[in-house]
Amino acid sequence: MTERKPLGLPSAKLVAIAALAGVVAGAAAVYVKGTGSGNGGAETAAVSGECAASKDRVAAIAPFARGEVAALAAADQPRRLQMPGFKAADGKEINLDAFAGKAVLVNLWATWCVPCREEMPALNALQQQLGGDKFAVVAINIDTGGDEKPKTFLSETGVDALGFYRDQTMGVFNVLKKEGLAFGLPATFLLDEKGCLIGSMNGPAAWDSDDAKALINAAVEGPEV
Repeated sequence: MTERKPLGLPSAKLVAIAALAGVVAGAAAVYVKGTGSGNGGAETAAVSGECAASKDRVAAIAPFARGEVAALAAADQPRRLQMPGFKAADGKEINLDAFAGKAVLVNLWATWCVPCREEMPALNALQQQLGGDKFAVVAINIDTGGDEKPKTFLSETGVDALGFYRDQTMGVFNVLKKEGLAFGLPATFLLDEKGCLIGSMNGPAAWDSDDAKALINAAVEGPEV
């Protein structure tokens, strides 16, 4: 088993690398640190009736957006994430409804995204430790072309616990970008078990850290009674 040094993200060095990674093949820009964290104008939309109760879940996670996951922005107004379908490992199209009943950490990544190479093993570890009936990491690759390159990437980085999800059209990224939620890669969205967006982040994080696990546990369990 390949030894991997612990992540210490996001670091100034990693942010600099991400900024220099630039635009690849005319695709979306890679993460550049900014003042926004992914809520933007979309947060001004009215809370849908089905997500009104998710405000309690937002309140539960807000105190845990600290340390290694301090860049996560708790949603002001939770709502259903209107995201296109994407392909599972068998090539069939699915959507977020396939994960109903679970809190979900949706992550968009690409092989040309430098900080993604550091972040994917951390997401893999998070899935290994907390994934199950109540939580799942759904990491969606947005490379164009075939499956060989992203599969090689996952193998090289020791990622073996995550499902293989793809969107070769980049439609998922483009829709979330238009909604003011995704500015580059990696981009991550935290949903509660009803599929309501309760937090989002643009840029890398140490998802295998104690801070991240405390955040996810709060998302799964909700407010203390």
